[in-house]
Amino acid sequence: MPRAQQWVQYFLSHRHVTMELINKIDEAHYDFKPTPTSMTAKQLATHMVFSFYNFANVAKHGDPALFQPKMEDPETNLAKLAETYTEKTKQLLESMSDEEFNRTIDLTAIFGVQMSAKQLLQMAMDHEIHHKGQLFVYVREMGHTDLPLFVKRS
Repeated sequence: MPRAQQWVQYFLSHRHVTMELINKIDEAHYDFKPTPTSMTAKQLATHMVFSFYNFANVAKHGDPALFQPKMEDPETNLAKLAETYTEKTKQLLESMSDEEFNRTIDLTAIFGVQMSAKQLLQMAMDHEIHHKGQLFVYVREMGHTDLPLFVKRS
């Protein structure tokens, strides 16, 4: 199986759970946060979907400057935003060649190291998993008890 397809499957095995959690957040709970210093549910969900897209965009193009633009989208519905950015991220991953996965990207100004695009994508996945765990806590505190497993395998 090509590396790009492996990454798409890996990404979606976690992102589908993230989307299932986001779908449980009613608009009335967008401002919910479990502690005063936490992000709101809307901020957390938005951060997750925009961040992975940004990581994938940098990995695909090898340009750390693509981290700089602040992501904004007029879409206010979190579920629709997650769908849109999941598809955009999937398309970026699908379009990557093996050479692009192996390319070294100079991220010393941002992360203090150079790394391959594959390593950068693994960092993105670790970031997604970390925040997905937080999202589980949010939706539980909103009263949801019927929750998915942490990953969806096909």
